Amino acid sequence: MANDLIAAAATLWCLAALLALTGVAPTAGRLIAALGCLAGIAAAILALPDGTSAVALPFLRIADSGSKFRLTPDALWLMGFGLAPATLVALLGSPARHGGRSWLFGLAMSLLGALGVFGLRNGAQFLIAWEMMSLGGAMMILAESLATKSGQRALFMLGLLEVGAIALLAAILALGTAGGGLGFAGFHAVSAHLPGAVAAIVGVLLILGFGAKLGLLPFYEWFPGAYGAGSGATGAIMSGVILNAAFFGLARGMLSWAPQSFDQGFGILLCALGVVSAILTTLYAFQQEDWRALLAFSSAENASIAVIALGTCLLFRAGHEPMLAGLAFTVALLHLAGHALAKGCLFLSADGIFLATGDYAIVQRGALRANRLIFGAGALFAAMSLAAMPPQAGFVSEWFMFETVFQGFHLPDLAGRLTLVLSGAGLALTAAIAFATFVKLFGIGLLGRSDGTPVRVRIGHAAAVGALGLGVLALAVGMPIWLGALNQTDLARFGADAAAHMTAGWILVPLTDKFAFISPSKLIIAMPLLALLPIGLLLASKRLRVRRSPVWYGGSPQDPVRAATTALTFSNSLRTFYSFVYRPSAEAGRETSVSDYFVRRLSFEHDVAPIFGPLLFAPLVRFITNLARRIRVLQSGHLNLYLAILGLLLVVILVISLF
Repeated sequence: MANDLIAAAATLWCLAALLALTGVAPTAGRLIAALGCLAGIAAAILALPDGTSAVALPFLRIADSGSKFRLTPDALWLMGFGLAPATLVALLGSPARHGGRSWLFGLAMSLLGALGVFGLRNGAQFLIAWEMMSLGGAMMILAESLATKSGQRALFMLGLLEVGAIALLAAILALGTAGGGLGFAGFHAVSAHLPGAVAAIVGVLLILGFGAKLGLLPFYEWFPGAYGAGSGATGAIMSGVILNAAFFGLARGMLSWAPQSFDQGFGILLCALGVVSAILTTLYAFQQEDWRALLAFSSAENASIAVIALGTCLLFRAGHEPMLAGLAFTVALLHLAGHALAKGCLFLSADGIFLATGDYAIVQRGALRANRLIFGAGALFAAMSLAAMPPQAGFVSEWFMFETVFQGFHLPDLAGRLTLVLSGAGLALTAAIAFATFVKLFGIGLLGRSDGTPVRVRIGHAAAVGALGLGVLALAVGMPIWLGALNQTDLARFGADAAAHMTAGWILVPLTDKFAFISPSKLIIAMPLLALLPIGLLLASKRLRVRRSPVWYGGSPQDPVRAATTALTFSNSLRTFYSFVYRPSAEAGRETSVSDYFVRRLSFEHDVAPIFGPLLFAPLVRFITNLARRIRVLQSGHLNLYLAILGLLLVVILVISLF
C-alpha cells in the first residue's frame, strides 16, 4: 500500500510538471501537486516504523544490472515532515504576480528530486535526482524574481551547489570503481577495504558535497541571496523537504559509505564544521531586516545543529556506544522534523505579510492585532520552537541535543570528550542568539504597532500558518508517541533501540531518567495554570491607580512612530560587540538646497560584510572571468580556427591511441 502511494505521488508530481509545461490549468496543477504531497505523507504514516519494501525499477536502469527503490524509516520520517508544509505551499502557490507556470514546474522537479534522493539506491540515479532538486529550486527563484539581480543570485547558488555535485560525483565514482558497480549495496561492503588516503578523501568529498546544500561553511553565503530572490513559498520548500533530503544523503554517506575506522576523525570534523557554521549563521540571521534572509540563515543554522548531532553519533559509534549513537541520530531526526514545520509556518507568514504590504521588510505593522487568532497563534508557536522555548518541538530537540553532548564522558578518548564539551558551548551560544533572533522577528515583524493601516493577512495564509503552528505543538506534545516510529531506524543502523529508551511514560529522557527528564505533554497542562498568576496580577492592577507618563524623547514632543524599535536598533548592540565578525559599515548622507542649512533629504545605509565572499568567492569569480576573457577567442566565428582545433584534437586522439 505504501509503495502504491509513493508511486501515486511521483505520478501526480509528473502530471503537475506536464501541466506547467503546457500552461493548461495552473490551479489544477497546484492542486495535483498538493495531492501528491498528501500521498507521500500518507505513505510515510503507513510504512513507519518499518520502512517500505524494495521495489525494482527496470525502466530506470543506469550503469547497473538493476535498480531498487526503498524508503528507510529515517527517510520516511524526514520526507513526511518535509512534505507537510509543501502541501500547503502547493495549495497556496507563489505570491509573485508572474512566473506561475515556471514556478510550478520547479516545485514539481524539486519534489521528484527529493523523492529520488530519499529512495533511489544507485549512484547515477541519485546524482540525477540531486541535480533535479538544485535546478528545481533555481527555477522557482528565477520564475518569481522578487529581488534585483535574481538571475545572478540563482547562478551563484547553482555555482556553489555544482561544486558540491562534483564532489559527490567524485566520491560515488571512487566507491563505484572499488566496488565494481554503482549500487549502494556495494558501497557499504567496499568502504572497509579502501586504502586509508582514499577513504579519507571520500569522506571529505561527501561532507563537501552534501554540505553545499545544507549550508555548512563556506556555502551558507548563497542562502540569503537565493532565498531573498524568491518568495516564502519557495523558501518553505528549500528549508523543508529539500534540506531534509540533503541531510539524509549526508547521514547515509557517513554512516554507510564511509569506513567506520574513520568515525572519530569524521565525527570531530562534522562537529567542528557544525558548531562554527551554526554560530556564524545565527549571528548573521540576527542582523537581517528581511524575513526571507533571516529565515534563510536560520535554516543553515538548524541544518548545522543536525550536522553536530550526526558528528556526535559518529563519535559515540567510534567509542562503541551504540545506544548513545542511536540517541544522537534520533535527535537529529527530531530536530529537522520540528524545523521543517516551524520554518514552513514562518515562511508562509512572510508571504502573508508580502501580499498585504508588497515587501518582506521586518518592520512594525500591527500584523497580530489586525488578524485572526489562528494566524498569531501559529506564528507564535513556530517562533517559540525556533527559539527553543518550551513546550515546542524546537525546545524538545535542542534539550535532547544538550543532553546528548553532555554524555561525552562515556567516550574513552580525550579528543572525543573535548569535542563534545566545545560543541556544547557552541550550541549554548547559538541557542542564545537564536532566541534573540526570533524575539526580534516576532516582536517587530508581527507584534509591533502599526504606523498606519494594520496589515491583514489573507484567510488562506492565516489558516496555513495556524495549521503548521499547531503541528509544531502537536509534535512536541505527542513526542512520547511519535518516537516509536524511529525504533527500527536505530536498530537497523546501530543495533540498539535508542528511541524506545527515550521515553518513560509521558516523560522524555536521554536513555535514562536518572540523568535528566522533561515532559512537554505535561507542560502543556502546567503552563496555562502558571499563566493564571500574571493574569491575576493584571486583573488586580485594574483596581489600582496607574500613572502613565510619556517616554522622554529628547525634549521634543513624542512621536511613537519615529521612536519605535526597528530591526537595526534591536540588533545593533550585538553588531557592535561582534564587530570583528560582522565588520559593519554605516554611511549617512544629506541632500541640501540653497545652502547647507536647508536639508531636503537624509539617507542612511548600513550593512555587514560577509566573511567568505571577499576572501574566497570574489577571487574565484575574478579568476574565472579573466580566464573566460582570454579563451573567448575560441568563439571568434572564424572557420579556419575551428578546423585547426579539430585537426589538433584528432592528432591528440591518434597519439593517445598509439601510445
